[in-house]
Amino acid sequence: MIVLKATQEKVLSVLQSVAGIVERRHTLPILANVLIRKTGPQLQLTTSDLEIQIRTTAELDGDAGNFTTTVGARKLIDILRSMPSDQTVSLESAQNKLILKGGKSRFTLQTLPAEDFPLVQEAANFGPAFAVPQKVLKELLNQVSFAMAVHDIRYYLNGILFVAEGKQLSLVATDGHRLAFSSATLDVEVPKQEVILPRKTVLEMQRLLSDKEGAIEMQFAGNQAKFSFEGMEFVTKLVEGKFPDYNRVIPKNHKNIITLGRVPLLASLQRTAILTSEKFKGVRLNIEPGTLRVASNNAEQEEAVDELDIDYGGDAIEIGFNVTYLIDALANMDQDMVKIELADSNSSALLTIPDDTAFKYVVMPMRI
Repeated sequence: MIVLKATQEKVLSVLQSVAGIVERRHTLPILANVLIRKTGPQLQLTTSDLEIQIRTTAELDGDAGNFTTTVGARKLIDILRSMPSDQTVSLESAQNKLILKGGKSRFTLQTLPAEDFPLVQEAANFGPAFAVPQKVLKELLNQVSFAMAVHDIRYYLNGILFVAEGKQLSLVATDGHRLAFSSATLDVEVPKQEVILPRKTVLEMQRLLSDKEGAIEMQFAGNQAKFSFEGMEFVTKLVEGKFPDYNRVIPKNHKNIITLGRVPLLASLQRTAILTSEKFKGVRLNIEPGTLRVASNNAEQEEAVDELDIDYGGDAIEIGFNVTYLIDALANMDQDMVKIELADSNSSALLTIPDDTAFKYVVMPMRI
């Protein structure tokens, strides 16, 4: 039976959309496979790592009838990648194997039974569905995801907090040293829901979301989230735990405020970062009326100093920061101007976008 027949480009694109979560090594060999289910002209592809499940539906020509099996996802992708994009490829079933043909090439692949594939059990009680444009969610994720923790023992920090309430969707990420907050307005009112999406889910969502105008629909349950967009369904386990109270972390009423160009500040920090040491990424900011001086040094007694002219008439402040934290925030913004609010050399700084309350970035100072 011919399971599918289409151009390499089309088949590869459908496969790649679900294969991002597939681990090459897994305790369950079948989890390295993609579940292929053919029902009439429709082909459904599903992958899982027991925590996340991604399913997409496509119409790829082939024989009529129903068929289901599982086959190695990465292997299939590697073979397809080696073929020309305009070449027609076909996948045929024959005695517990799948045969991939393209041009004069032929690959016989081992399969595992579809009934052994462990599907994620979907929660029975999802909350109300709400939607935002894909582009909006992608921007929100990009604005906060860099502040997620990586392998932190406080597992609830290894992800992003989603808060939907009223007509607002807010995303928050923190690793304990910095915090990023971003929000967008929803078209509908929703009851308050708070969930923590795991880091792997966030990275996969960023890969899959496009800049198209199409909407993404979301639903949250006690231990699961479900996203639907462009014929794809994405179900993920949530991180259990209590996320820190981000409202208490975001400073209010800092009296010293500097507004300056984001690109010149980013360039200045990148220059001075060259002479910070690998372990100790500290830079000193000296802020005086009219001038911002950025300085760094290292164990070899080398030193970098960079100055920017600023429109500022507040207190003179000397404050130290991990330069990576500042660079991350500025590099993930695309606005021309940035606003920095400070109290003194021991309090955290607040970075915002002028005339925009939707994005806030808090960074703790460090002793230098």
